[in-house]
Amino acid sequence: MAEEATSVTKTQTKMTEGHHLPKRTMYTRYASTGARRFACTFIVIFLLLAGVTALIVWLVYRPHNPRFTVVGAAIYDLNTTTPSFITTTMQFTVVTRNPNKRTSIYYDRLSAFVSYRSQAITAPLMLPPLFHEKKSTVALSPILGGSFMPVSMVVGNGLITDQAYGVVGLRLVLMGRLRWKSGAFKSARYGVYVKCDMLVGLKKGFVGQVPLLGSPDCDVDI
Repeated sequence: MAEEATSVTKTQTKMTEGHHLPKRTMYTRYASTGARRFACTFIVIFLLLAGVTALIVWLVYRPHNPRFTVVGAAIYDLNTTTPSFITTTMQFTVVTRNPNKRTSIYYDRLSAFVSYRSQAITAPLMLPPLFHEKKSTVALSPILGGSFMPVSMVVGNGLITDQAYGVVGLRLVLMGRLRWKSGAFKSARYGVYVKCDMLVGLKKGFVGQVPLLGSPDCDVDI
């Protein structure tokens, strides 16, 4: 009888332990799930707040593109040779304006060249780095050219025709990189491409300052 009682007691103990074990497992599972839910909720709320804060900062400090305008041009040499080469020396005065009240602009790796009928007629000229203060204006006067540039027959003949007519269409191109600075914040670097299309009054053989037909504003692509 004692052995039977002992056996019954062990059986009851195992059954009791069997009933308690799932409860502990379920409690641990629920606690782990609750912690994960809390962590996910915290991350979502944090990301939403960070996004809203970034949007507000961007709306307040969002930078406007700089403006470029060609205000002067001088041509010291512009000739075609056979076979089709163009040699030229030109100088342009470009005024660039930073319209931002809170944001400065850093330029680096700036270069400039001149094209005629979509073909470059000067080699690219590297320009020094430029820092543009808030609401400030800076003038650039690069001298471009000085070497022979190969061009197509169409371009060479077109230049001769335009010079005979007295009006030549040119494009000044500036390209490089910029980044914005607002307080302690500095943006990543962005590529900048500026093209200034202009008509200049020019007769063959003329040397010096040439009239700009209008005051050409430039297209700025960032």
